[in-house]
Amino acid sequence: MSLPRIITIDGPASSGKSTLGNMLARHLGYLYFDTGVMYRAITYTAIKRGIPIDDEDAITHLAEQSQIDVTPPSRADGRSYDVLIDGQDVTWEIRRSDVDGNVSPVSAYIGVRRALSDQQRRIGLQGNVVMVGRDIGTVILPEADLKFYLDASVEVRARRRYAELIERGVQVDFESIRSSIQERDRIDSTREVAPLRISQDAIAINTDNLDIEQVLEKMLGLVKHG
Repeated sequence: MSLPRIITIDGPASSGKSTLGNMLARHLGYLYFDTGVMYRAITYTAIKRGIPIDDEDAITHLAEQSQIDVTPPSRADGRSYDVLIDGQDVTWEIRRSDVDGNVSPVSAYIGVRRALSDQQRRIGLQGNVVMVGRDIGTVILPEADLKFYLDASVEVRARRRYAELIERGVQVDFESIRSSIQERDRIDSTREVAPLRISQDAIAINTDNLDIEQVLEKMLGLVKHG
């Protein structure tokens, strides 16, 4: 039995998509592609060029004119992939705090989503890829060979995110984290273009009572044995 060449993982914020997508791709020797990095790349470039985040037309134009590529990591500095915008390596720059604070509205712009959807599809169709996002199995690659949808309660997702930030030395308030996740859920599920929803042919996994290794084992079993 041949392995699926295109695997998608969708789900709400902090459901474990990125961690599990990366681990699954490593096990399979596939490209790990977190599509959220494209929105981060546009946000970073807009900030760098002094384009106001609330200027939807200007940021949409920027997304339409920019070439973004995601490729296997070129160096062993902790990165899971390279992110290039117009040939410039911005892999670490897109993780800046000012990008964190502005990427959500950028990712909700209709024109930006449409422009970046084409680029995401271009990369995904090359195959041997695990693509992670919120609309991959429903909009970007509906023909994917295998689709997962990871979910967890708001409370569990907030606890995981809180623990992750504390471990990194970031002082945060738990209630703020929970409120932020709830707001992100609201934005993702009600946006006009490609709202967050589960594809009819996706395999849903609730991770409330599972650790990362248990979820990975379950996913690998489905990848290898169907």
